[in-house]
Amino acid sequence: MHTIAILPVKSFGEAKQRLAEELTQGARRALAEAMFSDVLVALRRARAVESMLVVTADHGAQRIAGGYGAMVLDDDEQGHNPAARHGIRAAVQAGADRVLLVPGDCPMLDPGQLDELIERAVPRRSALIVPDRHRTGTNALLLTPPDSLPPAFGPGSCQRHRTSAEAAGVATEVVEVRSLALDVDTPEDLAALHEELAITHGGAAHTRGMLNQLMRSRT
Repeated sequence: MHTIAILPVKSFGEAKQRLAEELTQGARRALAEAMFSDVLVALRRARAVESMLVVTADHGAQRIAGGYGAMVLDDDEQGHNPAARHGIRAAVQAGADRVLLVPGDCPMLDPGQLDELIERAVPRRSALIVPDRHRTGTNALLLTPPDSLPPAFGPGSCQRHRTSAEAAGVATEVVEVRSLALDVDTPEDLAALHEELAITHGGAAHTRGMLNQLMRSRT
């Protein structure tokens, strides 16, 4: 089936406000750009992803996305869920059989694990929900067909997506994907990312480089 990955991306200059006590605005922007680039690299390497669609108002994000061969939609910055819905409508018009909604701040994303998720046998009308590491939020949605379930990201969204799918008669399953569990919003998330990078090799090259450069600048 034709699968399009959709990334709604907040403007880099406004990203990661909860890291303000840990990082300067410039460092937060650099981190957001690096993580976004690593997600695009992983999506591009996943054989089950036919194309990528980035929804953003940020010109820098648009340039990076174009450099990796992604389609770009301008965003009116009404929020993550409106941007996701905008992307879904465009994917339907492009003939997608299903969409994978993913965030731009999961730099550890592994292409092989992504292929396993997308290639799972699912009913013709289904929603696969990938939780965050706390199992309360949603870090990815695989929707077949693309408009089978309205996205409702945010705190508590894992259960919200399950409830919405069950009410709509959409077959649903919560699927843990280790490399999608860690998104970076808080100082605790950033510490967890440092730990993950320390015990793994390969992947997340842009994020590794940016954080290493940041550490050198502090010494």
